[in-house]
Amino acid sequence: MFRQLYDWTLSWARSRHAPAAMGTVSFVESSVFPIPADVLFIPMCVARPDRSMQYATIATVTSVLGGIFGWALGFYAFDLVARPILEFYGKLDAFNALRGETGQVAILVMLVTSGLTHLPPMKVVTILSGVIGFNLPLFILSAIVARGGRFFGLAWLLRRYGKTILDYIERRLPFVALGVALLVAAAIYVLKVH
Repeated sequence: MFRQLYDWTLSWARSRHAPAAMGTVSFVESSVFPIPADVLFIPMCVARPDRSMQYATIATVTSVLGGIFGWALGFYAFDLVARPILEFYGKLDAFNALRGETGQVAILVMLVTSGLTHLPPMKVVTILSGVIGFNLPLFILSAIVARGGRFFGLAWLLRRYGKTILDYIERRLPFVALGVALLVAAAIYVLKVH
């Protein structure tokens, strides 16, 4: 099922409606959808490097709005809406583990790392932020910084280096993600000890 959903999402990258589709995926990915907007964003930037900054703007704005929606789900409708979504994707245990040991500083760290690398999944962090009542203006600011940094950084790299940088990123992404995850774990450990 996941592969079919991935292929369906990727097919939108070739459509004339690609910017709207990417914006939609970017919005729902931040709260309920399992496929990251990168699936559309990267091929669109490779195909039209002259529009990469425009695509980054669309992806950033819609991702932040989707994050606000996820925050609202956690804050106002966790049991009614958010819990079933997390159960459906098999993320409820991860959510509960984070919820039990997460303070405001750890949430801020997770918002940034999730926004940059999808670790932990963005939807888990946005919903968790709402559940614990994380400061909404700070949430929005961190989402803008993290998601904007990711999309505009990728857009710049793809615009400047094209497919060459894409191959480089794909080969090294697991190592980058692991490094970021280790930094987050270390930061949470230090915060818990002090």
